[in-house]
Amino acid sequence: MTMLAVDLNRESPRFQAVQQLLNRRLGFDRPELDPALVSLIQAIREHGAAIASELQFPSSKDEEWRFTDISRLLGVDFQPATVPSEAFMDITPFVLPEAEHSRLVFVNGVYSAQLSDLSGLKIDTITNLLSGAVPEAKLNPYLGKQPANQEVFTALNSASLTDGAVVSIPANQVIETPIHLLFLSLENGQAEIASPRTLIIAEANSSATLVEQYVTISSCPAAPGITPYFSNAVTEVWLEDNAQINHTRIQQEGQQAIHISKTAVSQNRDSRYTLNSISLGAGLSRHNIEVSQQGEGTQTTLNGLTEITGQQCSDTHSSVNHLYPNGSSNQLHKCIVDREAHGIFNGKVFVPKAAQLTNAQQLNRSLVLSDKAKVDTKPQLQITADNVKCSHGATVSQLEEEEVFYLQSRGLSKEASRYLLIDAFANEILARIPLTSLQGKLAQCLSCRTHF
Repeated sequence: MTMLAVDLNRESPRFQAVQQLLNRRLGFDRPELDPALVSLIQAIREHGAAIASELQFPSSKDEEWRFTDISRLLGVDFQPATVPSEAFMDITPFVLPEAEHSRLVFVNGVYSAQLSDLSGLKIDTITNLLSGAVPEAKLNPYLGKQPANQEVFTALNSASLTDGAVVSIPANQVIETPIHLLFLSLENGQAEIASPRTLIIAEANSSATLVEQYVTISSCPAAPGITPYFSNAVTEVWLEDNAQINHTRIQQEGQQAIHISKTAVSQNRDSRYTLNSISLGAGLSRHNIEVSQQGEGTQTTLNGLTEITGQQCSDTHSSVNHLYPNGSSNQLHKCIVDREAHGIFNGKVFVPKAAQLTNAQQLNRSLVLSDKAKVDTKPQLQITADNVKCSHGATVSQLEEEEVFYLQSRGLSKEASRYLLIDAFANEILARIPLTSLQGKLAQCLSCRTHF
């Protein structure tokens, strides 16, 4: 039986041992910690453990998981991630010039003050959970309060909560400097599980640009890797009235990694949220995006790009709930699938009767580069309102031979023509990322992977 399966039983000795380890890591006896904050974290962990103990891990018999095989996750005895020394870590390849001095770094889910640099920010509410810069009274209405926590992997993340990234933008403030949240995974020679947690709060009339990045520090994410590890990440995003967040999320875990994540978003009236989600790494990955529009005039934009090869499996499940009138959502998700990889997209848009005058578009486009590659796509609309403008669609295709021939007629080789078309297909999403340096890094990584 795996540690994960045992962890679902709160009475088991293994579960209790893990909780004691997490207590020591948190350091409940540290005098500088706010007792109210410690109580809040304990309550979230206990609540997460209670939910997890009542749930089972999904299987192919569950409709939402029928295309995603997680047997490789349940077949490994994962241990809680250790905290390595940061002394000799070189994070230079991941530093973004636009956010060089506005960076929070976590190593195996644990905050690293040594690798972080917040000197370029004028506010102190962008920090780690245990710093105390954001008081418990401010965190309590938000942390662990998204309705999306009623799910086994999110519950396990909550049950393992020891620290996390907190981005709290005060009302009426516009943060011009992009904020970089960097989560590093370090292979330690044994199978480990880390549970990164991120909380983003944008108060009324505030604005910020964020990059949330998951990478392996030991090698290129395209390299085979040595030891499997499991990253179980949860991000909660709250936008108050007229707030704006441009959120870019990059997943570049190692090929032996399993990366399962949740991005839960709650938007109030007239707020604007943009998510640019790029998935390149991990042998098995799944990103659950759940957006709830909680006010009129709300705007949601979801841009996604998945590029996988080898025997990778990447799953994107999204849900956008339009609950009020005059809301809009626009989703474009692209997949590039090569060799024996398996791409999955399932997008849902809900428009109940109360959400009149909703404007919602959803499109999934997939490019299949190999006869053995596979794509399962399922865009969905559920509409009961009668005065809306909604559309959805999906395409799965190969490179057009006529387009390849046209480029060859202009002097390019067949191979160069194919690469140019693949790069152009991906660039429609990459061009929407607001950081030029990140666009370049990702374009280079994508080109290296597809040209290999």
